[in-house]
Amino acid sequence: MANGTDWLEVESLDLEAQGVAHRADGKVVFIEGALPGERVQVQVSRKKNQWEQGPMTALARESAQRVRPGCPHFGMHAGACGGCKMQHLHPAAQVAVKQRVLEDNLWHLAKVKAGRVLRPIEGPAWGYRDRARLSVRFVPKKGTVLIGFHERKSRYVADMSVCPVLPARVSAMLLPLRALIGSMEQRDRLPQIELAAGDGVTALVLRHLEPVSAADAQRLRDFAAAHDVQWWLQPKGPDTVHLLDEGGPQLAYSLPEFGITMPFKPTDFTQVNPHINRVLVERALRLLAPQADERVIDWFCGLGNFTLPLATLAREVLGIEGSETLVARARDNAAANGLAARTRFAARNLFELTPDDLRSFGTAQRWLVDPPREGAFALAKALADLREATDWTPPRRIVYVSCNPSTLARDAGLLVHQAGYQCSLAGVVNMFPHTAHVESMAVFDLPG
Repeated sequence: MANGTDWLEVESLDLEAQGVAHRADGKVVFIEGALPGERVQVQVSRKKNQWEQGPMTALARESAQRVRPGCPHFGMHAGACGGCKMQHLHPAAQVAVKQRVLEDNLWHLAKVKAGRVLRPIEGPAWGYRDRARLSVRFVPKKGTVLIGFHERKSRYVADMSVCPVLPARVSAMLLPLRALIGSMEQRDRLPQIELAAGDGVTALVLRHLEPVSAADAQRLRDFAAAHDVQWWLQPKGPDTVHLLDEGGPQLAYSLPEFGITMPFKPTDFTQVNPHINRVLVERALRLLAPQADERVIDWFCGLGNFTLPLATLAREVLGIEGSETLVARARDNAAANGLAARTRFAARNLFELTPDDLRSFGTAQRWLVDPPREGAFALAKALADLREATDWTPPRRIVYVSCNPSTLARDAGLLVHQAGYQCSLAGVVNMFPHTAHVESMAVFDLPG
């Protein structure tokens, strides 16, 4: 019977950044902390008929791609931060793994192969994360406050003093934030702090379960003055977020190449990595290649991250989103950037689209699709259902930006095998270095 003293050859990494090996009898073993090419031992903690899982306990042959983790809180042991799973793998190798994940998903789930693989979009490996949701926990037995991400495979908050993937000035605030929360009257009723950094503004959103007392509000003001941050309060859901004190600079990010500034609230969805987002937008628009006389539809448009830059290139852009509130905000952003005349916006449930909906939105020569993790199944299905229609013209090119390779593959299967498109290009976007998260982009063209 196999046990923890057996040496295993690691063959690959899975989507959770675990090494994958096989026993002599063919049984799959998932090994936390192991890398492809390594010879390791594992302590099995979970066992099923077809697979086993556990942490690496010994390493006899080390991969040339193994590096020293850049964070002191990284590890496979109890209490280690669970925020970044791939710090022990060289950043370039992380990107190669993600590219393979994308290609494997496209082929194995949809039998789709891109005509050409795009060069990966990469950026800074550290200090890149302008958005983060940090858990807060007052621990009475220790008389201390913990602020950070959850421990690996646990609901407990990791005991973190720094976080190298956060901007350096925010990482340096973790210990002062712990002291601040510990000094507050409601320290046991403050479960979360959300970071949202914009151009020159660092916002912190404090989730509070009871009204903030006058004394605690003053403590927040003093901290803001000392650390140059902007406090927002969130008593309930995201829609209740508001500034502690009105005034001060506006939270916004810019897309300099297009001359666009995008105001946002700290609980709005914006890309975590601003460095990558600028490159992502530029490449997506270059691949979409809209002409000055063409009409474009931006599906899942959000606040206008792609819509507004597109409007500087195309005759008209229609941005479609599921929320009336988001549509109103996107419309305001277009007006603030002088693009109201070239943009239109509509609210529609994008997970229940029909062929008639596509007809109602009219013909567009090109589509930009940027869905959440659930993907754009209804959109792809409606497009496929119109393949033989004579009263509607499909887009010639679609650029699909994805944050989930499996739903991208599912939708790609519909576009290629049922809607008649070919997958011309595909590649990864390393939006989240050191994590197993795979962001990607694919281009679909009608042949001829």
